[in-house]
Formats: sequence, C-alpha cells, structure tokens
Amino acid sequence: MNKKQIHNLIILDESGSMESIKQATISGFNELVQTIKGSTELYPDQEHFISLTTFNGLGINTKLSRQPVADLEQIDERIYQPNSLTPLLDAIGQSVIKLKYELDEKREHNVLVTILTDGEENASKEFSGEQVRRIIEEQKKLGWTFTYIGANHDVVKTASSISITNTMVFESTVKGTKKMFEKERSSRLSWLKKLDDNEDAQQNYYDEESK
Repeated sequence: MNKKQIHNLIILDESGSMESIKQATISGFNELVQTIKGSTELYPDQEHFISLTTFNGLGINTKLSRQPVADLEQIDERIYQPNSLTPLLDAIGQSVIKLKYELDEKREHNVLVTILTDGEENASKEFSGEQVRRIIEEQKKLGWTFTYIGANHDVVKTASSISITNTMVFESTVKGTKKMFEKERSSRLSWLKKLDDNEDAQQNYYDEESK
C-alpha cells in the first residue's frame, strides 16, 4: 500500500537582516528536520519530503527539492548566507507553483507550506500580492496548509492579505528565534497527528487549544 506523501515546503528569508540570527536559523531548521524524521516512527504510514527555497535580492534559490527526509543532511553556512533585499512575493509565487506542477495528482499527498521572514516585501518583480493571494487560495482548495512566521512588521495583516490565517510573530533575536522554532516543531507534530486522525488540519495551526 502506498504511503501518504507529506510535502514540507519551507520558504526562508535569506535577506541581509537575517544575518544577526543566521546561526539560530540554521540550527532551528536542522532541529525541525530531525523532528520530521522522528515523526515517521509515530506515523509510519506517512512519507516525508522537504523542499527549501531561500530568497533575497540576489535571487530566489531552490536549495532542496522534494528530498526524502530520511536522506537529508544538515544545512550549514554554505547553504544559508543572508544578504540583500526581500522579494517575498516572488519567492512564494515561484515556490508554490513549482511544487504544484511537480506533484503527482494521482498520489495521495498533503502539503504544508511554511513562510519565514523577518521583514516586509521590498523587492519582488514578478508577482503582486493579489496574484500570490489567488495562487494560495487555489492550493488551499486542494487541501494545502499555509503558515506565515514573521518579525518586525504587521505579520497578521501581511499574511491575511495573501489569504494566510495561520500566523506566528517572533522576536528576531537568537533567543526569540529559538523559541519560534520550538513552537513550530510542536505545531508541526500536532498537524501531523491531525492528518493521521483524518481531521481538518488547514486551520488553527498555532492554536494551543487544538493541541
């Protein structure tokens, strides 16, 4: 019997302002991967894949593309080097469309898209906010879950403008970043349990009462 495919798409800000929390971000990502790896023991019928897109004014880069989590090694400074501006909308639009067309529609799968940024959009050239909103709404109809983690801007307002209701605000310090990743790992495990229990997992991702 085919396992249920879980695609974890992480869209990670690599702009210059992330430099101060670079090491905490690298460590947090690696710990998140370990959490996903460990979840396969709890839910053996789930098969996990990770895609990682980073973005800054120098480009939008696919660092990992649907890589089986079991084969994934830790990332380090060679992969994550913060610099330049924040083309947030282009990163979301490109990443979501790329994964959409790569997935086999005949296979059962669930998708969790996690967007992490410490600042506002300021450099996109390809996608507008309205275009990204429509893209996200179309994928939500197919059961995709979207979350938005942000600092130093109106996170709820920005996420809402592109049809994302699962939001978390964090403090862009080393301590704040560590705390944010701890909550993200806990919320992700709760999301996976909902999938295993065949519950609606699209809403209340960061809702403590749902855990």
